[in-house]
Amino acid sequence: MEHTDHTPGDEDRETEHGAPAAPSTDADNRDGGLPEPTVDAAERLTRLAREAVDPAEADAYRADRAETLADHGFTARVREEDDTLVLHPEEWLEDGTVRIDRIEDTDQAVEVSLSGAGDPDDWEEIETHNAALVEAVAAEHGEPHGANARAFADFMGNHYARPMDSAGADEVREFLDDYFPRNAWPSEKQRDAVRASVRYVFEAADERTPL
Repeated sequence: MEHTDHTPGDEDRETEHGAPAAPSTDADNRDGGLPEPTVDAAERLTRLAREAVDPAEADAYRADRAETLADHGFTARVREEDDTLVLHPEEWLEDGTVRIDRIEDTDQAVEVSLSGAGDPDDWEEIETHNAALVEAVAAEHGEPHGANARAFADFMGNHYARPMDSAGADEVREFLDDYFPRNAWPSEKQRDAVRASVRYVFEAADERTPL
């Protein structure tokens, strides 16, 4: 498991008292007191840490995640049995262990599945977010990068129901190697530019490119 509740760089472990009652995962309550961009950043950094080949790089992603959440008084752990990222207040911890008697409201926690697609109910919001990134790429870099970014947005929105800048290395490779050549009907100019286009998407979102 990936991150303990007491140090940013270690692997997660179940607490001796067990996990708290499952918090709400309804789309309207997903932030649990955390800003949506913070939740998205924590998910993305968790995925990048998993995919990193270099242990030092993985530790850096976990440290970034810890710092991002600490600004809001939260910490992260990964629940291994159902592959779920759990974000909860740091005040629930004592010596790195979740204390049930410190949990006043389980809705303060946020659960994000790390397996499969995101929540289809969020598709409209995701599409708005992705469309803004496409527009930013097109405005900054022109074509064919705008068209390539639109194809990437379609891939992440339709196949994973997730923001395009939340893609990890596996999703980017799937897009480049499979979806793009088969479904985007790219011109030669688009094919030559697509890797740069994907990089521009992450730059527009002020995120690290996973490849």
